[in-house]
Amino acid sequence: MRHVFIINPAAGRNGRVKKLRERIKAAFPQGDSQVVYTAGAGDARRLAEEALAQEGPVRLYACGGDGTLNEVVNAAAGHDHAAVTNVPMGTGNDFLRIFGREERVRFLDIAALRDGPQAAFDLIDCNGLLGLDVACAGVDARVAVGVHRFKNLPLVGKKLAYILSLIVEVFRGITKPMTVEMGPIRHSGPTALCCVCNGRFYGGGFCPVPEAMPDDGVLDMILVGDLSLLELARYVGKYAKGRYKECPEVLRAWHGQEARFSAPEEMALVVDGEVLWGKEFTLRLAGRKVNFFYPAGLSW
Repeated sequence: MRHVFIINPAAGRNGRVKKLRERIKAAFPQGDSQVVYTAGAGDARRLAEEALAQEGPVRLYACGGDGTLNEVVNAAAGHDHAAVTNVPMGTGNDFLRIFGREERVRFLDIAALRDGPQAAFDLIDCNGLLGLDVACAGVDARVAVGVHRFKNLPLVGKKLAYILSLIVEVFRGITKPMTVEMGPIRHSGPTALCCVCNGRFYGGGFCPVPEAMPDDGVLDMILVGDLSLLELARYVGKYAKGRYKECPEVLRAWHGQEARFSAPEEMALVVDGEVLWGKEFTLRLAGRKVNFFYPAGLSW
């Protein structure tokens, strides 16, 4: 078994990369592991593909945030001889939240990951890009795009960037015209947001469908149509906590295998933190799965 650590050094603030190297060395005292570093977008996928091209089983450790994990997943999907995990070094790592409150500490235990079990997880196919966790369009996607823009400003951290982005998007308007098809649900008109869940968490803690399972062959979808600012304030807490069944008049749910989003103007679709732009998106249960490994004793 080969073990390849794909490290995003941009996520390694406060000496995280150095500490990770120490953990790797402790877990592999004979040096029988490989460490490679990304230098920009797309590198994690390329490095994973290079590792996959070699013979024999391999475990790929995506060391970074949700974006690093997404690139490695897109490379490893459909490869039976490969398995993927996430060593949390980013600010998000939303997918790992399905494993419980201590997920960050447990997934930093390299020895536990090395010997841990694995399971085949479903994926969302979003116009060809695969997602492991959640895909969303609407105000939450626009806020996520704005966070990336604001956090690059001097003295602006992620929390302040989120607040600034939220203020801007609320000022611009919560809803945008969209057409959404989810099973029997057909909606056309002002739309606040729509999300498709394979995992449970996104946006730093939002859990719209708490019963979503990454291995059940079902995508869990939520649609929020026209919504005023007062209604947003009233319902956002319930949406964040997965209490959609309490407000069917606003939060419409469907559990199936495909959804379609379209808009007259280009819109953002955020897939596991990665941003796609377009006027039409088809999201469906992917034909490929990815093997995901995790510390023994954890479950989802």
